[in-house]
Amino acid sequence: MHNTDRPRCRWVTDDLLLQYHDTVYGRRRSTDRELFAKLCLEGFQAGLSWRTVLAKQAALYAAFAEFDINACAELSDVYLESQMQNAAIIRNRRKIYAVRQNARAMLQHFSRPGSFLTLTYSGITPDALSKQLKKLGFCFCGPTICESYLMSVGAIEAHEPHCYLYGTQHA
Repeated sequence: MHNTDRPRCRWVTDDLLLQYHDTVYGRRRSTDRELFAKLCLEGFQAGLSWRTVLAKQAALYAAFAEFDINACAELSDVYLESQMQNAAIIRNRRKIYAVRQNARAMLQHFSRPGSFLTLTYSGITPDALSKQLKKLGFCFCGPTICESYLMSVGAIEAHEPHCYLYGTQHA
């Protein structure tokens, strides 16, 4: 691993995780699209390691129109089924279909630009976010996924107390 002179979160065990930790994790996002993508990626991570998602992240972005919310909402069943053959992504039917379902819920309930951003950074708890999103028709958004999501986008403290990034503000 490179640049190991600073104390980091214990889960940083290789260069891929180090790069993500130091440049992406716990940093605020500025658009609903970025947050939608992150929520989808957290859903893909369920039951897997985050390292697996990172290794497949570029392919996931390519498969889901860079997580463009409008494009994802329009994905056909035929297209979604075809992704079950795409070895470059995480091939779980429920997770693949969740991208479309969540995009449709985003368009229905968070159509005003910045409205999902406002909710994410409102101080909402993972449990409350999970309940609200499920009520609005989102899936793959249980409390654990919502906690990981909120941590990864800097809405709640993400770093372990001994980590050099703990308590830092990431604008």
